[in-house]
Amino acid sequence: MCRWPLLLLWGLLPRAAAGGSGWPFPHRTLLDSEGKYWLSWGPRGGRLAFRLEVRTAGYVGFGFSSTGAMAAADIVVGGVARGRPYLQDYFTNANRELRKDAQQDYHLEYAMENSTHTVIEFARELHTCDLNDKSITESTVRVIWAYHHEDVGEAGPKYHESNRGTKSLRLLNPEKTNMLSTAVPYFDLVNQDVPIPNKGTTYWCQMFKIPMLQEKHHVIKVEPVIQKGHESLVHHILLYQCSSNFSDSVLDDGHECYHPNMPDAFLTCETVIFAWAIGGEGFSYPPHVGLSLGTPLDPHYVLLEVHYDNPTYKEGLIDNSGLRLFYTADIRKYDAGVIEAGLWVSLFHTIPPGLPDFRSEGHCTLECLEEGDNLITECRYNTKDRARMTWGGLSTRNEMCLSYLLYYPRINLTRCASIPDIMEQLQFIGVKEIYRPVTTWPFIIKSPKQYKNLSFMDAMNKFKWTKKEGLAFNKLVLSLPVNVRCSKTDNAEWSIQGMTALPPDIERPYQAEPLVCGASSTSLRGNVCLELLLSFVVLGSTLSTRSFCP
Repeated sequence: MCRWPLLLLWGLLPRAAAGGSGWPFPHRTLLDSEGKYWLSWGPRGGRLAFRLEVRTAGYVGFGFSSTGAMAAADIVVGGVARGRPYLQDYFTNANRELRKDAQQDYHLEYAMENSTHTVIEFARELHTCDLNDKSITESTVRVIWAYHHEDVGEAGPKYHESNRGTKSLRLLNPEKTNMLSTAVPYFDLVNQDVPIPNKGTTYWCQMFKIPMLQEKHHVIKVEPVIQKGHESLVHHILLYQCSSNFSDSVLDDGHECYHPNMPDAFLTCETVIFAWAIGGEGFSYPPHVGLSLGTPLDPHYVLLEVHYDNPTYKEGLIDNSGLRLFYTADIRKYDAGVIEAGLWVSLFHTIPPGLPDFRSEGHCTLECLEEGDNLITECRYNTKDRARMTWGGLSTRNEMCLSYLLYYPRINLTRCASIPDIMEQLQFIGVKEIYRPVTTWPFIIKSPKQYKNLSFMDAMNKFKWTKKEGLAFNKLVLSLPVNVRCSKTDNAEWSIQGMTALPPDIERPYQAEPLVCGASSTSLRGNVCLELLLSFVVLGSTLSTRSFCP
């Protein structure tokens, strides 16, 4: 049912706009909210090919940006002027000044213009090794787009005014097209008229009751339901299983998550059963796996947690976003499970400034897994443009290093995370003593004199971080004992609370494949992390983040 609007819009496009080079583009999405700018893409040998269909007779622009803004962006501009096609590779500097790229890495394959639309197709390598280009990776990519009613002149492209935007996509790992029969039942877990405060970060929680099922069923697909125009507002969505010992009175109005006055029932919702992050599409379970519903061990009540990102502090926003779950009585062989692994979301997750590659690790140790295995979530951060510390936290301006590992068959483990000891970290900058007992947060330092009466955050910012000091700190943090927490399914308390463990010895460290300029990449063929895992969602924030399975 969700496909009808897309099919309808496609049918309304002028017939000439449907022409092209004949190459297939298996993935397609609308970039604007008015149906004027369509993006299609797909592999072309070792390259990635793109098709832009835009309602304009002028130029169309497309590109990649680390932040979604025009500064330091990789841009291509094309169109058809007086019957002749053109395509030009550009980049912008930190001041958003547009410059032609000396190395032209976008290759035109097709261009067409009629009275209403411009269509261009082009391809580029994933890794061009051009310092002005952005590499296309398996992570979420922020694409930017623009258009103008006039073509590019001798002075370059005219300013696009409001005809621009950004969208987060997973270009190399999109959801495979999986058209379900219209007879497959589904239910929605969607917020109702949530008022979004005019502040940067809001976590909104709402409890729902799963439809009553008389026998076991399997969820076979989950799709995000994002309100039109709110594609950049909804940052990520988590779905938790809650205690079953409730009445429907808990289904009243939602509340801000992690708030002192939030309902006590929210505290029982500890088991993540699904995770979605910006740039993702729907997720279809493999044909032999499903999310179990209808048995005593399965969720009866769930909590929908939506992270809203409102960096411009817009007022008057009302949202109705959530998830759609498709289910079947045709039981599959395995039940799916989710493990939350990585670093506790905490200010004790510290990232110094001025470093091109700072590495954080979260450990799920054998004491939690009870199989003699270890899971390591690794995140890498580039803080070269920062003068102050970056902290772990819930805000989009803070950092997280969490993996949500979707696997089968389901085991009795839901959360498994760690954090390095903060006092060991503070000793690196010379802290000797803090005031005890701890009565304020962040806690206050007692000695030495240069840090006396400062919070530990202020002390870390006061320390003069050089590249040498930052690298030494990173080496220390990765070797420190870690505090590990893990919890079992449907258990609101951590079953292992604050256990200390040493990071495991890694005999064969993970080595990323070297980037080969202009060569065919295995990234276009997909990869498998472990046989156990189906997929993972990594929640990062403002810096570049990478996760892997060792």
